[in-house]
Amino acid sequence: MNLDFNLGTLTLSGVSGELPPEVAKWLTPDPRTGDYRARACDYAALFLALRSSRIDFTDRARAFAPVELPDPEIRLRPHQTRALTAWQAAGFRGVAAMPTGSGKTILAVAAIARLRRPTLVMVPTIDLLTQWTQVLENFFKCPVGMLGGGSHDILPLTVSTYDSALLNMEFIGDKFAFLVADECHHLPGAETRLAAAMSIAPYRLGLSATPELPEDRAEVLRDLIGPTVIEVSIAELEGESLSPYRIVTLRVPLDQQEEALYRQHRAVYTAFLRRHHLTFASGGDWGRFLQLCARSAEGRQVMRSFLEQRRIARGGRAKLRTVWELANRHIGERMLIFTADNATAYELGRLFFWPVLTHHTKAAERKEFLDRFRSGEYPVLVTSKVLNEGVDVPAAAVGVILSGSGSVREHVQRLGRILRPAPGKDQAVLYELISADTSEENVSRRRRNHAAYRRRRHA
Repeated sequence: MNLDFNLGTLTLSGVSGELPPEVAKWLTPDPRTGDYRARACDYAALFLALRSSRIDFTDRARAFAPVELPDPEIRLRPHQTRALTAWQAAGFRGVAAMPTGSGKTILAVAAIARLRRPTLVMVPTIDLLTQWTQVLENFFKCPVGMLGGGSHDILPLTVSTYDSALLNMEFIGDKFAFLVADECHHLPGAETRLAAAMSIAPYRLGLSATPELPEDRAEVLRDLIGPTVIEVSIAELEGESLSPYRIVTLRVPLDQQEEALYRQHRAVYTAFLRRHHLTFASGGDWGRFLQLCARSAEGRQVMRSFLEQRRIARGGRAKLRTVWELANRHIGERMLIFTADNATAYELGRLFFWPVLTHHTKAAERKEFLDRFRSGEYPVLVTSKVLNEGVDVPAAAVGVILSGSGSVREHVQRLGRILRPAPGKDQAVLYELISADTSEENVSRRRRNHAAYRRRRHA
């Protein structure tokens, strides 16, 4: 019998007779070829099942071998050592849930050094693609391949975006023994999961500050990467590996004219909800709301009112004045300002001549903005969502959430942007601006449902 990698799957050919149950459970008959087929990600389990059943087979699926790598000059912190030990004890598979700034990348470097096998690191963004490539080159003193952002270089150490990995995995899924999934909460996406399913890599490590997922997606992550092997909280590392921090929630009243307009549009929207018995408590009626809005002129007017009342609450003039006051209060410190939408971010940029980073920002300009922010030439950087995760800006000591969603993950990620320790940073502070007596009050309560917020008093 022969075990082969075939376009993102495994095939077992030359089978005669009945297979033992412990082998057969990984395989499905393929009527097109008369052979058996399995998921590529089940390579390790199928290989061990074949060997333990004393079946004579030739493994032609694996196209990797140990690689020569220098020992990286790193000193693991206690929580990183615990994470590495827990991952090894779980069979070199699993998820490490560790806060932003706690050294997840260094953990992966230590894991690569431990295994010394060809490694593919998957990341969600181009920024992280570049960042990871530089880190691996610095530690291992060797060229690192890149997939994505116009690059297509496959080397024993390669970094890829999830999208590029998905597009190429049917051709490279046999070339890597170790799969690292950064920001692995992205992995269970309907398409993204295929990138991991089409790889035969027996060793797998998932990294995320916020791996909490609905149970169906959590099960996908366990299947493709492994169980959560360690959970490290922000509280455990505050003042040691992470900067001390405080959180200040500021309730900002709407201007009189804006308040009248908000009430007017809010009344149109809520009346429509009551009339159609809609509730968004569990998110279940949102699709029905969109359908009803699309069916009539009245519904389309309701949608306009919904969007207008939300726009006013998220970016009222009093909020913009408060942001300017905070910038003046923290002169000499690096400040990140987060908005829920691009329009508000660009409005801040126009008003105060601050650089703005959105998904429209070109790669070269994005790098320039971040470099100048890190150096202090730009003391303030405004962003919508592109800095929510992954980008390393340890100099940032002040965060201002002008507006955002009710997502706990988004809120924790934004807090994480200012928690990295840096010379001269005694304490980080996160300001959350809430338009008083608006729907933002409920949004704020939902997104602060995390231990990093619950234990803190809010101003």
